[in-house]
Parts: sequence; C-alpha cells; structure tokens
Amino acid sequence: MDDNDKLENNAEIDEGISKPLWLRELNEAQKNAVTNLNGPLLVLSGAGTGKTRVLTSRLAQLIATRTANPFNILAVTFTNKAAREMRKRAVDLVGPMAEQITLGTFHSVAAQMLRRHAELVGLKSNFTILDSDDQLRLIKQVMEADGLDLKRWPPRMMLSLFSRWKDKGLTPEKITKSEAGDAVQGRAKSLFKSYQDRLLALNATDFGDLLLHMLTIFNQNSDILDLYQKKLTHIMVDEYQDTNVAQYLWLRLLSSSHKNLCCVGDDDQSIYGWRGAEVGNILKFEHDFPGAEIVRLEENYRSTGHILAAASQLISNNQGRLGKSLFTTDSDGEKIRIAGYWDGSEEARTISSQIESLLKDGQLLSEMAVLVRAGYQTREFEERFIAIGLPYRVVGTRFYERLEIRDALSYLRLVYQQSDDLAFERIINTPRRGLGEATLQLIYKLSRTQNISLFEAAKKLIMSDDLKPQVNRALSKFIEDITRWHSIHLDMQPDALAEIILEESGYVTMWQTHKSPEAPGRLENIKELVTAIGEFETLSGFLEHISLVMDNDTQSTDGEVTLMTLHAAKGLEFDTVFLPGWEEGIFPSQRTLEENGGAGLEEERRLAYVGITRARRKLFISFAANRRIHGLWQSAIPSRFISELPENHLIEEMARGLSIGRIEPVMIGLAETRVGKPGYGPGWDRMAIRTKNSQNTPLDMNNVQVITKEQQSKFTIGDRVFHLKFGMGDVQEIEGDKLDIQFDKAGRKKVIASFVTHK
Repeated sequence: MDDNDKLENNAEIDEGISKPLWLRELNEAQKNAVTNLNGPLLVLSGAGTGKTRVLTSRLAQLIATRTANPFNILAVTFTNKAAREMRKRAVDLVGPMAEQITLGTFHSVAAQMLRRHAELVGLKSNFTILDSDDQLRLIKQVMEADGLDLKRWPPRMMLSLFSRWKDKGLTPEKITKSEAGDAVQGRAKSLFKSYQDRLLALNATDFGDLLLHMLTIFNQNSDILDLYQKKLTHIMVDEYQDTNVAQYLWLRLLSSSHKNLCCVGDDDQSIYGWRGAEVGNILKFEHDFPGAEIVRLEENYRSTGHILAAASQLISNNQGRLGKSLFTTDSDGEKIRIAGYWDGSEEARTISSQIESLLKDGQLLSEMAVLVRAGYQTREFEERFIAIGLPYRVVGTRFYERLEIRDALSYLRLVYQQSDDLAFERIINTPRRGLGEATLQLIYKLSRTQNISLFEAAKKLIMSDDLKPQVNRALSKFIEDITRWHSIHLDMQPDALAEIILEESGYVTMWQTHKSPEAPGRLENIKELVTAIGEFETLSGFLEHISLVMDNDTQSTDGEVTLMTLHAAKGLEFDTVFLPGWEEGIFPSQRTLEENGGAGLEEERRLAYVGITRARRKLFISFAANRRIHGLWQSAIPSRFISELPENHLIEEMARGLSIGRIEPVMIGLAETRVGKPGYGPGWDRMAIRTKNSQNTPLDMNNVQVITKEQQSKFTIGDRVFHLKFGMGDVQEIEGDKLDIQFDKAGRKKVIASFVTHK
C-alpha cells in the first residue's frame, strides 16, 4: 500500500459521511485546532485535554489536505521521547511519508541546521558538542589563564551565568553593563568572550550555542533565513510555555514570512522558570503574532469533576494567565480529602496505611503516587515504605543514593572505621585538597605492598619525604581531622557529630559556593540527612540502618508506588495521588518567594495545579502542624493553596486538635510581596473566618509571626546562641543561612544557621 492508498484508507467513508480517521473522535475545540491550518495559532491545552492527539492529528491534516508537503513541516518538542511518540503516531495515521517531517527537539533541529552553515560562525561542520564535564574543564582553563581565584569564583557559577545569557539569546557583544553586573569584579563579560573564543578554537559548542549560533546566522545572513522560511512553511511547537527567549526568537525568525506557526501549550503549567523558561512567551502570543487564533482545549479526559473544579479554582488566583476552565462529562467522583497531622512522621505513617488499604481494595500500587515539593521530602516516605515492606520506586535518585548523601555517608563511615577503603577513596579529595592522581597512586602502592588500609598507608606516607610539602600538609590535615572526629564520636550525639564533620571538612561550604541550579537542593538533602541521623542514639546504629536501607529490594510483580517531586511528575497521571507537605515555607517554597516575589508565587501555584491534575480518581492533600526540617522542629500553618480550594469539593479530615487555618504556635516565614506587605495570599481571610479552633475562636492573624527575608534563619543580630563545637556566642551579622558569630572562647566564626540554637 503506497502513501496515497494509506491516506485514502484512513479517510474512508464512515456511515455515509466522509471523515478522516484522525477527525472522528475529536471534540469541537480539538477539531478547530486540527483544521485551522494557516496563520498563527495558539492552542491552550489544559491538563488531560488530549494535546498529543491534537498535535499528531494536525500533522496528518496538513499532509492529507496537501496544505503542506511533509518535508515542509517543522515540529519541535522538548524531549526526544515526545518527538519519537509524535513521529510514530503520525506515521500510523498517514504512512511512511510522515518520516519526511523535520521533527525533533530544539537542540537537535538547531544542531542539524548549524552543521550545514557552521563556517558562518567560525566553526567546521564536524564541530563537537561539549558535555557538562568538558564545559567545566574548559571554563577552568579560561579562568586560570585570566588569573582568577577558582575558590572565590566557582567555575560552575560562571557556566550557569553564561547559560542564562545564552537562553536569552545574548552573545558577548550584546551583554550590557547592567546585565553583567559586578560578577567576577566586573570581568564576566570579557570572560564570556574568552570562553566563546576558546570554544571556536576547539571547533566546539555547548548546548546553548546551538540556538545562539543559528540566531546569529539568521540575523546576519538574510539569504539563509529566506531559505529556511521557504522550506519550512508550517511550524508546530509543543509545550510552548516552557520555551526560553532564544527559542522564542528562533521560532519568530523562522515563521516571520509565512506566519504559519502553531504553538501548543498551557500557561497554567509553566513551572520551569528556574530553568530559563519564560511564561511571557505564551502570554504575549497574540501581541507578537497579530491576528492569531486562540483555541482553548478545556474538556478533560483524565480527572473527575471534583478534582478539576478544585484545580480550576486554585489557578484562577493567578493574575498572569490567559484563562480557561477545565471540565469533564464524567462523574464528579470522590471529593478531595484534606488532612492535617501532628507531625511529618504521622503524615508518612498515615499515607502508608492509606496506600495499603487501597491495595487491599484492589487498586494497583503502580497507579498510586506520592508527589512532594522538594527532593529531601522523599526520605521520610522511603524509610517508612521500607519499614513496612511496601514496594516503591523513586523517579530520579533515591535519597541515600544521591551524590551528596553518598559523600556525606563516606565521611561518617571513615570516621567510624578508618579501614573503609571505599569511603577513603570517595572523599580523599572531596572537596578538593590538591591531592591528585599521583598522590593517590603512592597511597595505593604503599597499601598493596604492606597489606594495610589506605588510611594507614596515608599516615605512613606523611611521615616520609615522598610528598611535596604542600601535598603533605593537605594530606596531614585530612588525616588529623578524621582521627580527631573518630576520637570524639562516642561522646557525641551522631547528628551533632555529623554537623561538625560536614562543616569542618569544608563539604557544606563546597555546595554553598557551588552556583549550579542543583546546589540548593543538595544542601537541603544534606540537612535532611542530619535530621535522619538524629533519630539514632549512636553513629554505628545509623550506619547499620543505612546498610539495610541500601540493600533493600522493593521490586514487586504487583507494581510499586511512585515517589517523586512535583516537577518530575509533569506529564504523568495516576488513579490516586497523595500531595503531602502543603505548608507555608515548604509549598509555596520560601526560597522561591524570596528570590522571585509575586512571579515566584504564581509559579508555585502553577506547580500546585500540576500536582492536583495528576490525579484521575482520588486525591489526598495533607499538611503537618509540626515538622522537623533540617534538624530543627518547626511549627507551621497550612499552605495558602489549601485555603484557595473550593470548600464544596473537599472533605476535611483533621487530626484531633487541628484544623485548616488554626495551628499554633505559628512560626513560619511568610514571604513579603513586592509592595512590602505580608504575603498571606488570596483566601487567607476566608480560611481564618471559616475554620475555628478547639475553643471555637477564629484564627487571629495578628498572632502570626511574620519572618521576613532578613529573619529567615530565625536569628537576629545580637542573639545569644550556642554551637556544639564553639560554645556560646553572639550573632554579629546574618548573610542568608550563614551567621557571623563572636564566640566567647573560639573568637569570630562564620557558621551555618541550622547548626546553632538559641540560648
């Protein structure tokens, strides 16, 4: 069967009415999006409204109506998986001719273009695309050649800055003084140029360059741009709300002559601002492409009525949105269950019990998910699931398998047992101490010849003349630290010992100065590890527990509960979803509110919307009155997002003495809005009025202690504090989560806020 036969077969007459296969089961809005083939079109596709069907059906319609030849169509996605799925479906609908569509991710399509025109930006067609490790090595070389202190200006910080500039479509020549700021003593712009020059000399690019170079080529070579505009006459874009500025500029240039640009996305699911995504791209579509049609896909085929009503009500509190409201012709289903617990442990225990109960009722584990705001929150659930033998899988990396946790555990293992060679190997130069491969080879050789541990070999080596003085000092300091920590480990609480080790070793400082996007999350995980250690009486007891956890096999033929972050859950769906930890400061994230103000709050609300719309049938949202976060007990109030949910779609199941809107004492940092007023958020007044405490009195918002950004560590200048190592002291300065303290005996020190307590 040739391509035309395939088209005719898929467009066969159905009950006397000629209707192509791909149009038969579409609702009116979907059909409108599929058949609107010329001019700018924005398809606002809400969660679960059949976005993928619309995309592939529109590709089929373009080809079947001969509006465009397959080779004249460009379709771009954000993942290779999405591209493969779209191509497969298109081939199923119209046959092998769909293989001729230019279809791929932004980076893969741009790379194909760049290889054809590489010489126009000083490259050869066989250029190399550097991975993150190679990029890091290169920027280090550039910075060292410029005489910069890599400890003061971490190379990863510079790469992150350069990546942000490239996401904005900025070449070194376009960096303004305000854009460059005072980073690297005002030398960031020149360093950026040196880095780009070095890439050209190596005939290499990084991922950001693929689009950046094509923007340069298009802007400087009108004939090349004209070539692609004539070749790619119809352009389709998936997940448009996640595009950055460079991607937007690239699409606008390609479509500027024919205007046949169809963008499919959901402004209510734009949750990757921290990754460079610009929600403004979708919000200003009508302005950027005059005469654009907007089609709203609002009929949801995934969730029940109660879930959709709650999601729609929640997201309506955002100002920056184009507006739509999800609905379903399915039943209302079960109401959303809102539960309050005394603490995080009770929350984890109850959710585990609810999962077991659902399992007994016949629901599959694979159709249940626990979605958390931050990665560190998985730890408590992982340990509970292991304790009761509940099979689970973590999307991403399990808590105790994360890089920073393995590093920290290696320190603890080596302190506990100096003969642990694997732990020694992992941390000997982490953070960097100038102990390179040559030093390690000497230690290995001595260990083998004398049949002793690496630690003992290192001790012997520093007593010899085999090492350079600087290397000997660094290795001696490491050996002294491990020996000293071992000498005190039996006399200290294990969590206090861990704090001292991780601080004095420089490991925490390493991540504090590490400016990659992952660094804040890694610091949160380290603090959560200290919290976990505090649940054990001895270091040996904790390490034995970890061995059992790491050895645990939760594979099951009956499936596994999915445990993941809300960001990772986008695009997925489950019959039953649990959303724990809905408390102010956790969700919405305090850090996001402080860094991004009102825009950050709206992105957090969109993330809550994504979480709610992952559920098909059952949804459980919960919060805790008290939670141990990073080793400190904190009392909390429910997330403002709970108060924004419509009451008639909820069932409240509070633990005794708890209610939505009343948890005392309130001690959580509420972000200040841009106008400087406490950001209680929409719905707080209603929450306070509608819910009464056990004495039948409403929540008094005057009793809420608002902690501003400067007070986020719960310390103020002049506070009297205690540190396990340095003793008593007075707070002199506060910088983020670091305190500058004048200790009575140890002098002035900078320490992490979570490692000290009020006295």
